[in-house]
Amino acid sequence: MKPAMDVRQFTIQPDDDDIRLDRWFKRHMPEASFGTVSRWARTGQLRVDGKRAKPGDRVAAGQVIRVPPLEASKVSPLAQKGERKSLTEDQIEFAQSLVIHKSKHAIVINKPAGLATQGGTGIREHVDGLLDALKFERDDRPKLVHRLDKDTSGALLLARSARAAAHFSRAFAGRTARKLYWALTMGVPEIPDGRIELPIAKQPGFNGEKMFVDRENGLRAVTRYRRIDRAAGRAAWLELQPLTGRTHQLRVHMDAIGHPIVGDGKYGGKESYLTGGISRKLHLHARRLRLELPDGGGMLDVKADLSAHFLASMENLGFDITAGDLQLEEDVDDPGAKARLRKHKSRDLRREHRDARRERRGGGKPTRRGRR
Repeated sequence: MKPAMDVRQFTIQPDDDDIRLDRWFKRHMPEASFGTVSRWARTGQLRVDGKRAKPGDRVAAGQVIRVPPLEASKVSPLAQKGERKSLTEDQIEFAQSLVIHKSKHAIVINKPAGLATQGGTGIREHVDGLLDALKFERDDRPKLVHRLDKDTSGALLLARSARAAAHFSRAFAGRTARKLYWALTMGVPEIPDGRIELPIAKQPGFNGEKMFVDRENGLRAVTRYRRIDRAAGRAAWLELQPLTGRTHQLRVHMDAIGHPIVGDGKYGGKESYLTGGISRKLHLHARRLRLELPDGGGMLDVKADLSAHFLASMENLGFDITAGDLQLEEDVDDPGAKARLRKHKSRDLRREHRDARRERRGGGKPTRRGRR
């Protein structure tokens, strides 16, 4: 990335109202390290509305930030890795074809099975790499606020601003956001409307890529399920609602009660595949997403159509898709929601305190304390 060598001016947008100045740089100029911003402040080069400013100052919408030239030697190492590659026309068309909702605050896409949410080892195609195609009328790309497994299809929420991202993150942390999944399972659970409470931990030897039920050391995990229909004793069509947010929670829980999700070889092994022309792909779909929009914008309530392989299996098993959307229950007990929200708020407060400490130290690197 070639750094700009001229003084620049930026107007604070409403999305950035009342954030710290150092946070503004982290959002919009990550190439300027915290130390660089602090040095600009100490030497009087950093100004807001013509007045000297400090990294910890809060900015308001409409104010103008004066940013001095950034020397090549001062570019953050993270920025030196290079800019994202430009998307092709086919990639842009594909990404935009996934959009099922677009509003001021949010974009919802219907993520296909097989497309990862974020990159990783050996993963080249992912939603995060396509976000530049979903800017539309905005200058900034939308932000991921939650994830779906690579092989899980369905509704994935993107925030269109930093303010919206913070709002949605709180909704997911406090579980006021409702996520409903559809799944086909091997066999039929005896209890048609039930709740699974089994703690989950990372499976040793799988680098965090596989989970298992660990009653002694696992983290609390709770899943609500309701049976929509059954194909004799062969398979069941279930509505699943995760009341906690553990990795692979739905897949682990259904396998743990003896009814793995159809196509989930990772957890159900060879016992998770149906014969008779049923796809071997995972049959787990994020059907519905419901949560409040920021700033009193009303309620977002979006349903994502089934992927082709899931729909074909439904028809093969004789399920009527019009029977699928059960009445949403507003009084479902969500364990630990308040505690999770407090934890989320405490994390934000710790971040504020950390930034303040760094500012008092003059913008240098955080001191390292001895580890116990």
